[in-house]
Amino acid sequence: MILVTGGAGFIGSNFVLDWLAAGNEPVLNLDKLTYAGNLANLASLQGDARHVFVQGDIGDSALVARLLAERRPRAIVHFAAESHVDRSIHGAQDFIATNIVGTFSLLEAARAYWLTLDEADKAAFRFLHVSTDEVYGTLAPDAPAFTEKHAYEPNSPYSASKAASDHLARAWHHTYGLPVLTTNCSNNYGPWHFPEKLIPLMIVNALAGKPLPVYGDGQQVRDWLYVKDHCSAIRRVLEAGRTGETYNVGGWNEKTNLAIVHTICDLLDEMRPRPDGQSYRAQITHVQDRPGHDRRYAIDARKIERELGWRPAETFDSGIRKTVRWYLDNPEWVQGVQSGAYREWVAAQYGHEGADARTGAAS
Repeated sequence: MILVTGGAGFIGSNFVLDWLAAGNEPVLNLDKLTYAGNLANLASLQGDARHVFVQGDIGDSALVARLLAERRPRAIVHFAAESHVDRSIHGAQDFIATNIVGTFSLLEAARAYWLTLDEADKAAFRFLHVSTDEVYGTLAPDAPAFTEKHAYEPNSPYSASKAASDHLARAWHHTYGLPVLTTNCSNNYGPWHFPEKLIPLMIVNALAGKPLPVYGDGQQVRDWLYVKDHCSAIRRVLEAGRTGETYNVGGWNEKTNLAIVHTICDLLDEMRPRPDGQSYRAQITHVQDRPGHDRRYAIDARKIERELGWRPAETFDSGIRKTVRWYLDNPEWVQGVQSGAYREWVAAQYGHEGADARTGAAS
């Protein structure tokens, strides 16, 4: 069995589904079920004995210790995190509590459990810490992509909290010998993505006839990684990664935010044309840029390819087409996640009018 934290969130739920589709090793899924955790993502596993779900907080040391002692997983895959930059700007406390203090608590519980294992199990155990490219800061337009040796220069409360968690994971390996692996991924997209992030927000707003809000000039560059490719990379790192090492995981797809929005509009024009015959591009609205907005991220993923033989299977064109189709085919899921908690946050972030205009999530 493996323990997955945050396994009802976007990347975590995709990982759990892919893991159980690829084999029969059970998953113990620990998720707090905040606004971004959604058991509907895992509905297809209802009644599947290989999936054991526990609602709980990674910071609950007694709960985590009990689960480890009772279930005795051979690995922990740690996704659980607060992950939205805008939310971290509005209120950083939850990010400090979950990403830093929560990761510390989980590392301590894992270390205590690991020390109880016999030598063979101890040698085989892994703690895989899933992180982000945002810890590296921002890149100039012509600068080389981030490698694993790039200095940490986080620029938002979110990325600073993730950078701190990365340092904790590294320290628990080097000080205590805990067999830690770290992955730093680029921007993920795909099914079950909560519609506060760029790609699902644009799809949902477009279909609702709402403005498509683009920060500033829209020329911020990100490297885009289809979520199922990310899941396959994590499986490979868990299987063969060297303990104490960091592996950058990217999609080799640098795109500006505005180009992403244009692509989504063009796909919707093809798949679900507007009744008035106009392009969805007519709904694009440029809004004031957010504070401290990093201009460019780019991942150099040659290390994971060289050492572990991993490369993404999807191009951006194939992945974004699958993603748009998924949202068109799953309107009930979208309606379900646009809950009271989500609407309340949008109202707090943008004000009532801004919530309606920018996200279409508040009524």
